[in-house]
Amino acid sequence: MNAMTDAAAAEAERQITKLWWLFLITGIAWVIVSIVLLSFDPSSPALIGYLMAFVLIAAGINELVAIAFAGSWKWLHAALGVLFLITGIMALMAPFQTFGILALFIGWYLLFKGIADIILSIVERDALHLWGLMLASGIIELAIGVWAIGYPGRSAWLLILWVGLTALMRGITEIVFAFKLRHAPPTGTAPLALA
Repeated sequence: MNAMTDAAAAEAERQITKLWWLFLITGIAWVIVSIVLLSFDPSSPALIGYLMAFVLIAAGINELVAIAFAGSWKWLHAALGVLFLITGIMALMAPFQTFGILALFIGWYLLFKGIADIILSIVERDALHLWGLMLASGIIELAIGVWAIGYPGRSAWLLILWVGLTALMRGITEIVFAFKLRHAPPTGTAPLALA
């Protein structure tokens, strides 16, 4: 029975590796979305709110598709997919609120993340070889968070930059994963770790 299960799993992995082009297409789409987002002027909050809604819905669909390829992280992809879809639909209903809330949220997130990184780097400096790098990163995050919270216009720029760079990183990750799948050995050892 175990040999049959292993054979079925190997066959499923072989079938998944044939879909490498799907990740290539979605990766390219994420890169295009990032370029479009990074070229926008944040003077139109409604437009940015709608764009955020579509990015969140696309991210939700992407996470739900990734469930088939995720291995042991299926639950996380399912939870993120549902969360992104719900948030995207809510953002479509109130684009102005979406813009303002997300812009401030990112500023506050960076503020608290910077404080946490500073504290952790100091407390763990004996265990972390690169604690100074973590300290510098925390100081930069803290400074950007304070800068963004101080004026909503800055938060808008930070929101566009953050979402654009996140979409770019997601696109690059999916393109790399597509080529990992394409060049996976046919022995059933496909790299199915997208989490």
